[in-house]
Amino acid sequence: MIRQPAVAGSFYPASPDELSSQLDDFIPAGQDPRNVSGLIVPHAGYIYSGKVAGEVFASAKIPREVVLLGPNHHGLGDNIAVSGVDAWSTPLGQVPVAVSLRNQLVNSIPELSVDDRAHEYEHSLEVMLPFLLQRQPELRIVPISLGQLSLAACLKLGTALAKEIKSRQEEVLLLASSDMNHFSDAENNEKLDSLAIDAMTAYDPQRLYLVVRDNRISMCGVLPAVIVMQAAHELGARKCRLIRYAHSGQVNGDNSRVVGYAGLTLE
Repeated sequence: MIRQPAVAGSFYPASPDELSSQLDDFIPAGQDPRNVSGLIVPHAGYIYSGKVAGEVFASAKIPREVVLLGPNHHGLGDNIAVSGVDAWSTPLGQVPVAVSLRNQLVNSIPELSVDDRAHEYEHSLEVMLPFLLQRQPELRIVPISLGQLSLAACLKLGTALAKEIKSRQEEVLLLASSDMNHFSDAENNEKLDSLAIDAMTAYDPQRLYLVVRDNRISMCGVLPAVIVMQAAHELGARKCRLIRYAHSGQVNGDNSRVVGYAGLTLE
């Protein structure tokens, strides 16, 4: 079974040549990528968040196995849904699912369920794959879609993921997919985003969860970010570094109603 692209031709080019050219523009050359435990990357249309995403991917070494966690925008499927297909198709080729790692996670973490309904129309993980493929041609993935979770459930899941990853001989990268606040004017959006970014760069996943909740920040991937921060910390990460911040008004000139994008590495 192959998961077909849902947003090729809208969020990013469906043409392989056009997509590769765009990725070359977004991923800066000449970087000295570092070993990282996790990434937090925006998932909007490439014209809006591609430069932020490209800088994040350029700054980090990308191993062959990546666990991707993203928000479930459509509400379909189980609350913590792991993709059960054999591969995800992209314009640049198919990306195999890391079956051994997926099976280990599902067998060891009771909260995880195999359910592709959550992934069928979801863009938040799909848009990561061309960037990852450009940086790691031997990519294998475990895609996980998340619904609503408590702070305790997020921290528990992060700790459980780290425990299983520690037992693997092969290196595994964690990736959280998230945009920042949605649809405030640029000034207010930047203020709200700075509250969340400050919690992330302080490496405080609990503070991030509470700041987003208490200030009604519409950061769609806050749960993936909290989980990945917790897991990466268990794996030894102690620094959350902001690579780049931007918002949609800087692209389309409309500062009355913007979406924020932040890219960070967990080291």
